Amino acid sequence: MSVRVTTLKNGLRVATDHIGTVESATVGVWCDVGTRDEPAPVNGVAHLLEHMVFKGTRRRSASAIAEEIENVGGHMNAYTAREQTAYYARVLKGDLALAVDLIADILQHSLFDPQELRRERAVVLQEIGQANDTPDDIIFDHFQAAAFPRQGVGRPVLGRASVVKRMKRDTVREFLAGHYAPGNLVLAAAGNVQHDRLVRLAEEKFDRLPKAAKQPRDTAQYRGGEHREHRALDQIHLVLGFEGLGHHDKDFYPLQVMSTVLGGGMSSRLFQEVREKRGLVYSIYSFASSMRDGGVFGIYAGTGEKEVRELLPVVAEEVVKVADKVTEEEVARARAQLKAGTLMALESTSSRCEQLAQQLIVFGRPIPTSEIVARIEAVDAGAVTRVMRRMLATPLTMAALGPIKRVDDYAAVAARLN
Repeated sequence: MSVRVTTLKNGLRVATDHIGTVESATVGVWCDVGTRDEPAPVNGVAHLLEHMVFKGTRRRSASAIAEEIENVGGHMNAYTAREQTAYYARVLKGDLALAVDLIADILQHSLFDPQELRRERAVVLQEIGQANDTPDDIIFDHFQAAAFPRQGVGRPVLGRASVVKRMKRDTVREFLAGHYAPGNLVLAAAGNVQHDRLVRLAEEKFDRLPKAAKQPRDTAQYRGGEHREHRALDQIHLVLGFEGLGHHDKDFYPLQVMSTVLGGGMSSRLFQEVREKRGLVYSIYSFASSMRDGGVFGIYAGTGEKEVRELLPVVAEEVVKVADKVTEEEVARARAQLKAGTLMALESTSSRCEQLAQQLIVFGRPIPTSEIVARIEAVDAGAVTRVMRRMLATPLTMAALGPIKRVDDYAAVAARLN
């Protein structure tokens, strides 16, 4: 196995996945903190912090940060999610030290200049506005909020505009100081990188991290419910779903296979029945989103105002059918799709780096690809029907956006799924 992990004296974990056949490396810091760790009055602070660290440090201006990475042909980016935040760069193997220095600099020495904060708040507000104007994007925020009402896991990652526009400099700095301690971070790299060298760079560069204790998280409490919003759109955007499963659940892989059978590709039941046979949608798919302590399973569809009356009963029927019976042929095809996706991801340094970091954060250890493949291959038809019955035993969550006059009410849709 090409993976090595070292924990530094300060608690920072350093992990590498060596790929000697490539000329590049992806390196980044993954933080065990995200939207669910925000108190409600500062929803959006994790995402705003992710933006602000690129706006200048004691050594570098915002433009210098961008120029230094692009001077060597590299790429640097970041993202915020509900449970994690990541800062990463992809560079040629000879520029690894520069990438590590840049990431260490922005995470430890950012200035949070008040003028930059004002500008970046405006940028984030534009981002929120863009998401609100993208119905097949914002519908998932509505679905999440209905599934986990009044909880961190149910609040939008981008934050609420009314909160972001009032966000103070001290709020952003305090969030970093309270959550970005070494024990919450993983420095990971994949590609043509030497583990011992990355450890030495980490010891040298990451010497000013805050010493905050790990903050406890509230347990996610799935509730279910609905969000309905009328908008003058050409399509109705729908998400129907149920309580999902956490990463550690014994049915995690059966859930992935079940989701693939139901709506994971062009051969899936939903795609064939709803789009190919009936022409009711352009886009329809299922998804399973997991956290440490829970998750959601859902189905997205975009349809016309006239078609929605036929769509909902058909989708409900297909869901119930999966709980009753699936064929071994369908399950084998779904297993093959998941296995292929897992193995193809090994060809990307970025995918391998992210996967390694996330495994350490979630499971506390790297998980060999052979173990993942074995768990996928162990899923049979009985496991698929069992996990769908688990989903149907939980309350329905339903989100609808668009010209929703003809969308059946929540009780009617839930009754079809019993």
